[in-house]
Amino acid sequence: MKIDGIDKKIIRSLVKDARTPILSIAREVGISGAAIHQRLRKLEKSKLIDGYHMKINQSSIGYTTTSFVGIHLEPTAVLSSIIKRLKEIPEVVESHYTTGNYSVFVKILNKNNQDLMRVLETKIQQINGVSKIETFVSLQQQIDRQIHI
Repeated sequence: MKIDGIDKKIIRSLVKDARTPILSIAREVGISGAAIHQRLRKLEKSKLIDGYHMKINQSSIGYTTTSFVGIHLEPTAVLSSIIKRLKEIPEVVESHYTTGNYSVFVKILNKNNQDLMRVLETKIQQINGVSKIETFVSLQQQIDRQIHI
């Protein structure tokens, strides 16, 4: 998909704040609101824009512990059944099938370290096919951004 300078300006504006009104973007870019709307539909149709969503401040609702868990699978484990079980755990917010030491790498949000231990012991380690896990607790997130266009 080819994108031009106008598309880039539209995308940058929405990445900064997805609630930016179309007419505000139109004034900034120098084209009509209808043209902005058409370009957005084109970008959505091409799948360059994957969606619009808000971001919750997790600590404001009590989720202060972020961790990453590397999951080692047993040789006979079926990946799709492991992922199905991980999807049932609300604290798991990301899952990646990876190369390297782990078969699966997940991001988990918890209220505190005790809550993290509970999820690890009673949920993740209990999944058939999980042989062992390694957990990394994030002390501070220093970068959180979209790719620059």
